[in-house]
Amino acid sequence: MADVDDLPIEEQDDMPELVETAPQPQQSAAAEVGQTSSDEFKKVASKRKRKMTDKMEVDKPANLPEDPSRKRKKGEMGEVRKIPVPPHRYSPLKDSWAKIFAPVVQHLHLQIRFNLRSRNVEIRNSKDSDDIANLQKAADFVKAFVLGFEVEDALALVRLDDLFVETFEVNDVKPLKGEHLSRAIGRIAGKDGRTKFTIENVTKTRIVLADSKIHLLGSYQNIRIARNAICSLILGSPPSKVYGNLRNMASRAAERF
Repeated sequence: MADVDDLPIEEQDDMPELVETAPQPQQSAAAEVGQTSSDEFKKVASKRKRKMTDKMEVDKPANLPEDPSRKRKKGEMGEVRKIPVPPHRYSPLKDSWAKIFAPVVQHLHLQIRFNLRSRNVEIRNSKDSDDIANLQKAADFVKAFVLGFEVEDALALVRLDDLFVETFEVNDVKPLKGEHLSRAIGRIAGKDGRTKFTIENVTKTRIVLADSKIHLLGSYQNIRIARNAICSLILGSPPSKVYGNLRNMASRAAERF
């Protein structure tokens, strides 16, 4: 018997060769995912942009119907006018407070008070105030009284729309000092205030002489006529000549109207 080791051994490939089939389904799945993602692709905002939009949406109020009184209520507490009062006007303000208080509260529907600490007259809107211009009218009214006008004269600023207050000094017209300044103020006032009263009656204005300051209350055209007459007196013109010029200007104004 031949040895078992001498027998030839035949190599048989019983096992078939392995084929790499695993990567193929993975590639097809990836391709399908890519295809579906490309079809359903949506632009996504960055995180920072999303935070900003979310913040804006939170801060922005909902679309509610606007309240017509919201704008007025917004400025209700903020709209305030403060008129400083000099020391020499404390007593007249205290005596005439009832006359000042009534038109501001009853007719203009505003709130008014005198602040003892700051020495200011403070005016502000209220819930009943309808017109925004009423606040400025009341401030002009109180300011005119503080300058020295009578309450009845200053009240015309509330009733009429075409009235103004103008202020200038004697030194604005001509620089004067000492007795020259006193004489110029005396020429404007006249004996017992006759010159001042004549200018007021002819020009339909009101004049207040406060030391070297001159305050005029009236319409624009009438203030211009009165200012020209006062400037002529400051420059040294005699009152008789100023009266003649006033008569001529008043007659011309009457012819125009």
